[in-house]
Amino acid sequence: MGRYKEMLQIIKPKMVNRSLAGNLFLLLFMAICGVFMAAPLVLIVCNAFKPLDELFRYPPTLFPRNPSLDNFSDLTVLMSNSWVPLTRYIINTLIIVGGGTVGHVLLASLAAYPLAKRDFPGNRLLFGIVILSLMFSWQVTQIPNYLIISRLGINNTYLALILPASAYGLGLYLMKQFMEQIPDSLLESAVLDGASELRIYWSIVMPNVKPAWLTLAVLQFQQMWGNTGSMFLRDEELKPLQFSLQQIIGGGPARQGAAAVVTLIIAAVPITFFMLCQSNIIETMATSGMKE
Repeated sequence: MGRYKEMLQIIKPKMVNRSLAGNLFLLLFMAICGVFMAAPLVLIVCNAFKPLDELFRYPPTLFPRNPSLDNFSDLTVLMSNSWVPLTRYIINTLIIVGGGTVGHVLLASLAAYPLAKRDFPGNRLLFGIVILSLMFSWQVTQIPNYLIISRLGINNTYLALILPASAYGLGLYLMKQFMEQIPDSLLESAVLDGASELRIYWSIVMPNVKPAWLTLAVLQFQQMWGNTGSMFLRDEELKPLQFSLQQIIGGGPARQGAAAVVTLIIAAVPITFFMLCQSNIIETMATSGMKE
């Protein structure tokens, strides 16, 4: 009987002993941290509804005293008077951001699959080169990228932004680390059932690493959304919405109201995209409980 009680004590999980005061302290600490993290976002939203006199008021106030939609109307007038219609900027943004995000996820996952699950000569060497490429910032590779894009003859096109984004090494590294957690026996069973490599990749590997490629999509979307394309795109008809919004921000004190709305738009789009994918990103990986 004593032996049985000892086994129960070993199996039974240990409860964390924490007083009510400790719980209240942790709750208060987390609430303070949350307020500090949310304050910049609240300020961005409130500034978009402040009239010009409140935007230049010192000391600044957090919430607007006389909320107004004049800043939104000013931004609409500025965008309607531009050389290129607003709809063209939006289409350019959808092509660039969508193409760069989808291309990066597909190319990174297709390259990571053989590196993670297939043994071939030069496997470790190729992966080492990928890791080595992560050591260089984009400022270091900016000139080589421009020379390569120019030699390929795709300068001043959408591909000048989509191709470099699709070949970023961080996505390949992330996807390979997740794919290595998939049991080899699962892939071998699919081979015995007659599944092709492409079928295994699309129907087995990709669903099991869904949190990885969704996280990668969020990171790449944020990076592509902030790209103005000023280095490769010369024609105004090809530039994204981000470029025109940045021009409004640099328009001087008279455009500070419209600039506040621009800041809200720039911050709201990637945050909204993250919130839509958040439930899938934080879900438990399908391979976490699978063992050989």
